[in-house]
Amino acid sequence: MPNVGHLSMAAAIGLGVIGLVAIDTASVPRPGSDAPAAGVSTVVIKQGIFLVAGLLVMAMVALPHHRRLVPFSYPLLIVLLVLLVVLLIPGIPSILVPVKKGARRWYNLQFVLFQPSELTKIAFVLALACYLRFRENYRRFWGLMLPLMLTFIPMGLILAEPDLGTALIFLPVFFAMMIAAGAKLKHILIIVFVGLTLMPAMYPLLRPHQKQRIVTMLSQVRGETTYRSNYGFQGFNAMTLVGAGGPIGHSQKHAEDLIRFNWLPEAHNDMIFAVICTRWGFAGAAVVLGLYLLFFTGGLLAAALNRDPFARLVAVGIVAIVFTQTFVNIGMTIGILPITGMTLPMVSYGGSSLMANFLMVGLILNVAAHRPIIMSNPSFEFDTPKSIDHVQRDPHLR
Repeated sequence: MPNVGHLSMAAAIGLGVIGLVAIDTASVPRPGSDAPAAGVSTVVIKQGIFLVAGLLVMAMVALPHHRRLVPFSYPLLIVLLVLLVVLLIPGIPSILVPVKKGARRWYNLQFVLFQPSELTKIAFVLALACYLRFRENYRRFWGLMLPLMLTFIPMGLILAEPDLGTALIFLPVFFAMMIAAGAKLKHILIIVFVGLTLMPAMYPLLRPHQKQRIVTMLSQVRGETTYRSNYGFQGFNAMTLVGAGGPIGHSQKHAEDLIRFNWLPEAHNDMIFAVICTRWGFAGAAVVLGLYLLFFTGGLLAAALNRDPFARLVAVGIVAIVFTQTFVNIGMTIGILPITGMTLPMVSYGGSSLMANFLMVGLILNVAAHRPIIMSNPSFEFDTPKSIDHVQRDPHLR
């Protein structure tokens, strides 16, 4: 049978190519700068190199059987959690842990900045899938507490960097994987209800700039321009450029002029969707959304067609990561969500992010290629008797 993961791979490559062109369009000099606007920018060249490297990583991850990942799931997460802790230790030299805009998120490896939170998302999915694969205790309410605590640990460390955008990814991924594993929906809804109830009490714990982003977003939704020249500068200009694209966008030169004179901070990174809308209009935005839909379809089909519980949960977790990032990034670009600094998967500039994205594509290809397991029980069916012991189903436990 054909590998349905090829749908996700084709979508990811298409998004990566669109990202290269959009990053080139966004790489215009700031108004008043004497820098030349012509030629391929350094960031485009770097992104192209990372795209090729990402394809190699994707191929390497897709080849070995996904069951070989099981013994490494917990150790990988532990190593990455340690790296996240080290980032927060005061006194670490800035040559190793650079501070950018008050955030400590990267290790300087000289040739590239490594952001461990990008890999932590994937390690979390692997570890949670490993924990859930042959358990049933999470079908009781209190059985959800241990995996929920596992979710809060990386969330808290990443939030302390601070990186609110990445931290927000973990809970949607947790809920998606728990539902896929067979957790009772009423228990999930109770947790969501309690979380929403506690949100007002958590607001005072946010940092001043995070509170201001929420206030600014609410102001934008009401159509006010109070913060247009300060806190809302990036958001207002992003919405202006989204609308400026019209149905089919503009030529490269015209789009560059629009971006230059409606200056958009982080246009090549967080706000790349606004650049896409400026360059290709509504049609371009529809193509990008269509490619993400193709990616999700490939990932969910890979999960549905694989009977191995670990593989199924990994595919669902990856789809949840990409969906959450896509939803939040586009939402903050069009002004319906606060700006959190979350990138657009496979499209935004960033080496660590792009490599992690294609690593996830490789995992989907892996899950889709290695199925089904001979003599295995259907995954997460709790109303039928088990025909074989779980030890028989997992060669790593023999």
